[in-house]
Amino acid sequence: MFGLALAAPPGPMNAVIAEESVVNGWSSGFRAGLGAMVADLVFMVGALLGVVSVVERYPTVHAAMVAVGGALMLYFAYGAATEFRSGFRSEGTDGKGFRKAFALAITNPYQVLFWLTVGVGLLEPGTLDVLAEVSASLAGLLVVETGSPALLVGMFGGIACWVTGFPAALVAAERRVERLTPVVAALSALVLAGFGLFFLYDALTTLLG
Repeated sequence: MFGLALAAPPGPMNAVIAEESVVNGWSSGFRAGLGAMVADLVFMVGALLGVVSVVERYPTVHAAMVAVGGALMLYFAYGAATEFRSGFRSEGTDGKGFRKAFALAITNPYQVLFWLTVGVGLLEPGTLDVLAEVSASLAGLLVVETGSPALLVGMFGGIACWVTGFPAALVAAERRVERLTPVVAALSALVLAGFGLFFLYDALTTLLG
């Protein structure tokens, strides 16, 4: 449940997965999701070793990551926009999804911040009342043991379910709706461009602030 909740919300990662799925097929969409998940594994190891905290300690490093991530998002938004204009499935490009999603995820400071805060809490032994923050009446209904290998396996298992099922659902929908490909590509381009501009603005204000 936790892994699905992390993976499902709209954002740049799902925009890349959606574009790759409808343009290049299920396997490319799955590889894009796999790229984002591998980046999370890298961050988890970095959190365990204390490397991830460097980004929080040095604002310039944080700003550089944001700027690179923003530039990459704008670049991939341009690629999605060209797919929107073409409106047909590309040939011979399967496999780029992994590199695209991994590059975006590894330069995403929000994923770093997750592993600095929530992620560190998940790695340390203890308990987490998942529903307590939602409502006091739900307190105690879903308490998980943090620092447990089962929790981490379950979290990444939920992410794996999403990166497998989400591309499959998009491809199945595309077969029923002939014009879905350019629509998804256009929406992906808008999402990536929006996040890209926001990241560049964030980096600029950090450097000038």
